[in-house]
Amino acid sequence: MSDKPSVTDRVVAAGFAAGWTLVPLLPERPTAAAFRFMADRVWRKGGKSVRRLETNLARVTGLDPGSHELRELSKAGMRSYFRYFHEIFRLPKMATEEVVRRTHVIGAEHVHDNVAAGRGVVLALPHMGNWDQAGAWLVGVGHPFTTVAERLKPESLFHRYVRFREGLGMEVLPLTGGDGHNFGTLATRVRKGGVVCLPAERDLTKSGIEVEFFGATTKVPAGPPLLAVQTGAALLPATVYFVGDDWGIHIHEEIPVPAEGTRQEKVAAVAQGMAGVFEKGIAEHPEDWHMLQRLWLEDLRP
Repeated sequence: MSDKPSVTDRVVAAGFAAGWTLVPLLPERPTAAAFRFMADRVWRKGGKSVRRLETNLARVTGLDPGSHELRELSKAGMRSYFRYFHEIFRLPKMATEEVVRRTHVIGAEHVHDNVAAGRGVVLALPHMGNWDQAGAWLVGVGHPFTTVAERLKPESLFHRYVRFREGLGMEVLPLTGGDGHNFGTLATRVRKGGVVCLPAERDLTKSGIEVEFFGATTKVPAGPPLLAVQTGAALLPATVYFVGDDWGIHIHEEIPVPAEGTRQEKVAAVAQGMAGVFEKGIAEHPEDWHMLQRLWLEDLRP
């Protein structure tokens, strides 16, 4: 099987390259309106991604599939998703002071206090709002961090995304295709009192931990809870959302590691606690949850 990029891959890569080159040079309001227009057009077409988003949102909210309320929520969700892309194209040119000033944070002290005490922090995030902007805020307030990125196709797009995130001050490890020592690297960072940020509600490997999530079973990545159990780092779930033209971050209290039980039992308990916090954050801001893929195990079965 050839690894040569498909026509679609090349078009997507070219679109991202143009976005990072051109969008920062154009006025913000017209480009934001253009991205909303594109979002509405995709939503009206009702393709596979939109239908999956609606299925996921129906489970989260209890709204009836096909209802007017669910359709309006999925429209807001697509606008939120496209807003993310509009903003990441502008973010490299945005002053750090503006990023920090326009970010409204609940619970920042959970990061500051642990780092000041020399204790590592693992921030676990669902795919919500603008997580790259949240990372820029974290760097802007003095906490550069390490993260892991899914290996996108084509390779040129993955490398462009890595350069974008490194330009914001992040250390980026590839999920696959690297040296195979990601967990060891992350553990070293937090043992030295550093910060790690990881997406944590969708497992992209085959080693995820089963949790109950909005009344059904899914798998979350093992990395965040395992780091907390093995290194003693503070696992802090964080939910990210939009606040008008600004951004919101809620850094929740630490998920405690049980004092008793096997390592596997402790990891499972921490994973379930993390999932419970994600449920609360997503339920509060469902329009900003960008889950356009299958997530629950019953949806993944043939």
